[in-house]
Amino acid sequence: MDANIEKHHKIMALYDLHSDSILKYVGMLIQDFHKAEDITQDTFFKAYQSFDQFQGQASLKTWLFSIARNSSLDYLRKQQRSKLLFTILSHSYKERTRSTEQVVQINEDIEQLYSALDKLKFTYREVIILRKIKEFSTKETAEILGWSESKVKSTLSRGINHLEKLLLKEEHYEELS
Repeated sequence: MDANIEKHHKIMALYDLHSDSILKYVGMLIQDFHKAEDITQDTFFKAYQSFDQFQGQASLKTWLFSIARNSSLDYLRKQQRSKLLFTILSHSYKERTRSTEQVVQINEDIEQLYSALDKLKFTYREVIILRKIKEFSTKETAEILGWSESKVKSTLSRGINHLEKLLLKEEHYEELS
């Protein structure tokens, strides 16, 4: 019984540390905040159930993100959804030190970025979110995705190239309007 209590405390500590980050990640993948909350809870339930099987080959954080990713992909397969990105990242801006025009411009830029991200194929979007938005290392991203580090690097490079092209195309379109 003491082992279960100890495991419970460890999972609760992991929840306190990583639940917000996992919720945002899942929300960006599945584009449904309420379902992202469910999947986040399910992630920690699955982690609790399989905690004794965790072998430490990855960090606990990347292990949790792998569980969250797999749960998200299972959900998406069931829903057969093609639109996978939802902007729920909280951006902390010191609005007091910025003018209203600056804040509006920043928000427009962010909206444009996420709009372009939404148009990328899933693998590009996923690796960009993990590496550039969630700031995982190449190694951690590879562990989460179950890819080699070289695949993460090449997919990220291609994804960023496609993202830049989309952003330039949208910028050019806006200039013509």
